[in-house]
Amino acid sequence: MPQNTNDPLKKTWLTVAENSDFPIQNIPFGVFLTRDDIITIGTRIGDTVIDLGALHQLGYFEGIPLTDDIFLQDTLNDFISDGKKTWRAVRNRISEIFDSTNSALQSQEEHRKVVLFAIDEVEMQLPVQIGDYTDFYSSREHATNVGTMFRDPDKALMPNWLHIPVGYHGRSSTIIPSGTPIRRPYGQTLPKGADSPVFGPSKRVDFELEMAFITTDANALGEPVSISEAEEYIFGMVVFNDWSARDIQKWEYVPLGPFLAKNFASSISPWIVTMDALEPFRVASPAQEPAPLPYLQLDGDHSFDIHLEVALTPENSPTTILSKSNFKYMYWTMAQQLAHHTVNGCKVNSGDLMGSGTISGPTPDSYGSMLELAWQGTKPLKLEGGEERTFIEDNDTVSMTGYCEKDGLRIGFGEVRTKLLPAFNPKE
Repeated sequence: MPQNTNDPLKKTWLTVAENSDFPIQNIPFGVFLTRDDIITIGTRIGDTVIDLGALHQLGYFEGIPLTDDIFLQDTLNDFISDGKKTWRAVRNRISEIFDSTNSALQSQEEHRKVVLFAIDEVEMQLPVQIGDYTDFYSSREHATNVGTMFRDPDKALMPNWLHIPVGYHGRSSTIIPSGTPIRRPYGQTLPKGADSPVFGPSKRVDFELEMAFITTDANALGEPVSISEAEEYIFGMVVFNDWSARDIQKWEYVPLGPFLAKNFASSISPWIVTMDALEPFRVASPAQEPAPLPYLQLDGDHSFDIHLEVALTPENSPTTILSKSNFKYMYWTMAQQLAHHTVNGCKVNSGDLMGSGTISGPTPDSYGSMLELAWQGTKPLKLEGGEERTFIEDNDTVSMTGYCEKDGLRIGFGEVRTKLLPAFNPKE
């Protein structure tokens, strides 16, 4: 089925501000709570949120084989399970309904009242029930920086890094939508020069600038997903802040990798931008040398030119831009990550989330974590309000944004914004 949503000349009868992340060409998917405390599935054009459940009940998706309750649920999992043909048909229909030349809904005032919401009238929810979460480690620049800090700079990359997309299984229960605050985590750390660990709040809480992709049901147990088919099972992408406690991580990660340092919180942007919407922004990924094994080899452009930005806002202080990076720097592609993830027969389900790993670019202003930006605390960052930071402090808010732009067309992800609260105090 052709997809008809990417025409950069297409206009909508809804109001869309210049440089909005959500033109009619985007049509992302999310879940929101309405002014009547009803949870429903929707999309967004400009600053207007569209209730797809109401739109479906009013007959606007006639001719598309959808169950009656497909958009009346509190997650997108069932819709994602329907597969790419359905996703594309629904997006095409939404594009038609809101096209500037189509008055079918525009002329129906009573319909518009139940279908359309202003963005400040709704509360965004977690868009999918995430059964499993895998975090990769796929930025060569980031892996090199970390390896340089903690190992021999001449051997910054581990021997396997250029041969496989390295990853680990994370904790899905603590993935949260933008706007949900988190608390500074507790754990064990080993102070410098000490022989025994101590217990207490982390002193080195950090953000990690990542993207993540959401999958559909991809395979049966025991059956791998081929590299040539992998992208067919990716529904879309979100901006992802995979929070980290560096001091806890340093003490615990050998021999089995991240645990308490990583499972206390991960924040995602609430709108899932589909792969169809991102199609015009494909670019080549970095050259891979040595060549991967055959099951990881692919031709063509399989990365995306997604501009990323991280900002920090202390309480009662101005915002500082900390980093500007790009998803195109990722060494291992999403297709390679999914093919490798399933090559042993691991089953991947609708709503599973795969984090890219920290995205760092080639220059210091494009690094994707405070660990790198302040170089393990040795180069404090000066903020706009005169303060300095080596890691994230209590009541700091970290926000991340991402967008693509080409030939006058901009497609964005919105914002993932999270405030770090002080560590939990049972006496409060």
